[in-house]
Amino acid sequence: MQDMLVRLLTLPDAAPQRAALAEKGINIRRCNPFEAHILEDWIAEHFSPRWVCESRVAMAHQPSGCFIATKDSEILGFVCIDATARGFIGPMGVSEAARGQGVGKALMLTGLEQMRSLGYVYAIIGGAGPVDLYKRWVGATVIEDSMPGIYADILPNPVK
Repeated sequence: MQDMLVRLLTLPDAAPQRAALAEKGINIRRCNPFEAHILEDWIAEHFSPRWVCESRVAMAHQPSGCFIATKDSEILGFVCIDATARGFIGPMGVSEAARGQGVGKALMLTGLEQMRSLGYVYAIIGGAGPVDLYKRWVGATVIEDSMPGIYADILPNPVK
């Protein structure tokens, strides 16, 4: 999967997306450090041990570089910034039950807004999966010849 580039100067406003979700009882917020173990368990259950590692890096920032979507104190999704490398957004994931409600878009926009507030002009979506989705949501463009990029020579997961 190739990397994608997002121009943060033309980023759509995330506030309307968050407001629409708030009407459904879904909250987009920064994950608190004292919740890190809960988020890690959730990521491990729904996604990948590698993503747990990346979330730890994002959670170590002050303030936290991890944003979550919650409803009734349950995690629906997350996004990390500056985890894999500086200037990268991701990993990002939304539970299967919450997909199609705008949670992923709100998380992506919120993370990118935070990156812009930190002074970034561009952000990289590393090893982008849903390329067409990112093009629609934030105008991301594929970075040619970016594969495998930072994800080359990855250590294998141990067999259990």
